[in-house]
Amino acid sequence: MTVVAVLVGLALLAGLGIWLALQHNPHRVLDTVDRVVGPGSDVERVHAADLGDDPRQKLFVYRDGERREGQPVFLFLHGGGWRHGDPEHYAFIARSIAPEGYIVVLGGYRLGEQGRYPAMLEDTSAAIAWTHANIARFGGDPQRILLGGHSAGAYNVVQTVLEARWLVDKGVPRTAIRGVVGLAGPYDFFPFDTDSSRSTFGSVDAGPQSQPVNHAHGDAPPMLLVHGETDTVVRPRNSRALAGALGEVGAEVETLYLPEADHNAPLLALANPWRRDPKVRDRILEFLGEAGSVSVSVQAENP
Repeated sequence: MTVVAVLVGLALLAGLGIWLALQHNPHRVLDTVDRVVGPGSDVERVHAADLGDDPRQKLFVYRDGERREGQPVFLFLHGGGWRHGDPEHYAFIARSIAPEGYIVVLGGYRLGEQGRYPAMLEDTSAAIAWTHANIARFGGDPQRILLGGHSAGAYNVVQTVLEARWLVDKGVPRTAIRGVVGLAGPYDFFPFDTDSSRSTFGSVDAGPQSQPVNHAHGDAPPMLLVHGETDTVVRPRNSRALAGALGEVGAEVETLYLPEADHNAPLLALANPWRRDPKVRDRILEFLGEAGSVSVSVQAENP
């Protein structure tokens, strides 16, 4: 009986520890679970770069096994309401995508007061520019960059590619961005009515120009927008609004709406053990494969 009581006590303590870790840093726990329960992986971090004075302005480069030339690149930005998050805790994205033939870059950006609009877009465009200028050193094709993000990170990448000035200012050719995957992203949330949006956007008098839905244009790269139908953090109407705006101007856009799925479900689908249900991951990989399959020739055009 005593042994049973001890085992029960240890199980309760372990459960409490996991619960506390999830409250404090859920994505670090998610990354650990993926690493422990997933299959063995040859994916490794091969480079880290600082992109500014703030410790959040950083990125990490991952690849699977030995260097191969000309691989497409998947640059992913984390979520966290522009207040939380760290690319170091998203290595599960690299372990999910890199074995499929991609160089994976995980990018960070300033958060909180230092990350108020438009700082997160400055940092996102800086990460894209660094990738375009440097990724060939690690076997990546700078003309086949695919972007992705979850929640706030999805906003960052979508706004950066739709509002032309960000890539133009960094000298990144429009044709280098071959596609964008947005997971549960906020794309149409003005006027600001949440604590995070008021703090990050309203406090600096941002207006409609800060909304991706207002920058839809026909030359936008192909996009895949994934959203849970029961997401109460970022309502699925955001993806519907952006998909509608892109469709109206003739841009290529695909959507995947997940019944009975919450805000984190699209992200969980890329981590073990949840990716055993392949619907989301397979759709993302299919989209990335089609968007980044053939390298375009470099043409004489303004970026």
